Amino acid sequence: MTVPEVKGDRVEVVLLKKWESLTSRFHELTDQLMDPSVISQPNLLHKLSKERIDLEPAAKLFEQYDDYVKQLQETRQILADPSAGSELHKLAAEEERDLERRQAEVEERVREFLIPKDPRDEKSLVLEIRAGTGGDEAGLFAGELFRLYGKYAEKKGLKIDTVEASETGIGGYKNIVALIEGKGAYGHFKYEAGVHRVQRVPVTEASGRVHTSTVTVAVMPEVDEVDVHIDSKDLRIDTFCSSGAGGQSVNTTYSAVRITHLPTGVVVTCQDERSQLKNRTKAMRTLRARIVEAEREKQEAEIAQNRKSQVGSGERSEKIRTYNFPQNRVTDHRVGVTLHKLELVMEGDLDEIVQALKAQQQQAETAKV
Repeated sequence: MTVPEVKGDRVEVVLLKKWESLTSRFHELTDQLMDPSVISQPNLLHKLSKERIDLEPAAKLFEQYDDYVKQLQETRQILADPSAGSELHKLAAEEERDLERRQAEVEERVREFLIPKDPRDEKSLVLEIRAGTGGDEAGLFAGELFRLYGKYAEKKGLKIDTVEASETGIGGYKNIVALIEGKGAYGHFKYEAGVHRVQRVPVTEASGRVHTSTVTVAVMPEVDEVDVHIDSKDLRIDTFCSSGAGGQSVNTTYSAVRITHLPTGVVVTCQDERSQLKNRTKAMRTLRARIVEAEREKQEAEIAQNRKSQVGSGERSEKIRTYNFPQNRVTDHRVGVTLHKLELVMEGDLDEIVQALKAQQQQAETAKV
């Protein structure tokens, strides 16, 4: 089998060559599994059978793709033939559009097999939202962004649970920390990390001038206990009376927990639950995620320092998205996507932006193939 002729960029040609290589390996394994010498070795038979099963979906898709390419070549020959007649040309043009659509669908599906998956995508996550520049207006938007994420999580079948929140007193938040749990949670939310800019007339602005404020979002995949060891001797655990809503007992029991990781200085507070044990459990989950994220950022910073030229640092200080209320516009600066449906986005409709970001990441990963 040979790679179908492709009129595309280098990335797509490389992807197709890898696809063909996997398909060739699939057929090679099929032949090997019929070899008596392999059949007589149970361990080798099991190993090769597993490899073949893993490759089968991509191989079957390649056969479909190869068939569509051949049909397209035949269809285009008809379109290029002036003697074919207008009626046949019309049918061929419809067939060409249908085959191109099917071909594109197969290409999209096969990327799942060819592009390495981020093993963290399936994990739950810790979400942190902090008001940046803009005073009370930044705090108000931090609260709106948290509600947006709550609606988005609900649409994806995920559970969101507040760990820590510091309110501004006028309906906003200085900062809020939450756990978002469910299959694929991090994969849905990982593109939200960064600085979110809001442009609008604040409710507190008498002159009607548009102000610009910022909110910082951090997204950290949850870390299992087995993934990071935290020595109990490195922890200082303080308990205190919780404050805020929560019933009559909220200010009379030492249910709130503050955990400090002494080697790194990371501090986590949780007072959302009435039970000290539940608050402690939540705080430890958040602490593990923060420690691992801090180490990852340290490693990335060291790598960045060694780069002589760099387009964007990838740090959270970069502006990733702008929400312009007067123009009903949302712009994601990483992919250049602009949507004039801000009201829907604020209701949790992030799919169009997230899909564009995923496609961009897939292209980058394809280039590494």
